[in-house]
Amino acid sequence: MATRKIVKVGDDTLRKISRPIKEIDKRTKQLLDDMAETMYASEGVGLAAPQVGVLRRMVVIDVGEGLLELINPEIISTEGSMVNAEGCLSIPGRRGTVERPEKVVVRALNRKGREIELTGTGLLAMALCHEIDHLDGILYTDKMIEDVTDKEQGQ
Repeated sequence: MATRKIVKVGDDTLRKISRPIKEIDKRTKQLLDDMAETMYASEGVGLAAPQVGVLRRMVVIDVGEGLLELINPEIISTEGSMVNAEGCLSIPGRRGTVERPEKVVVRALNRKGREIELTGTGLLAMALCHEIDHLDGILYTDKMIEDVTDKEQGQ
């Protein structure tokens, strides 16, 4: 495993649409491992492949319930609404409020190529939406209601 460099806002990679994974091979699994190591080293709760410069549809997430590795994830249903502050490893030092679904159901492949379906609520729902947005070139700042960076820093 290796820690990869996180792409920062301003890099065109973050605005491009990622390509689906057609075959889960050794390189795909290595990228998942590297992404998880990078996310943990950066103290994040999620990381999408475009954030490490790879335009492939895969994300890793850990909101304290264990590592999720999702290949070709898609949101198949949403329910409710919540507004919370979000940040992003690709936009360091900035946070803003974003409206997201309270509950999401996501279908994806795991590292073994098996189709999985998972339901996320609260923080997990937010992380799933945030990371899947990255796969379509969307940043949380595109959906931001209010920038709370200055408020949190007491300014």
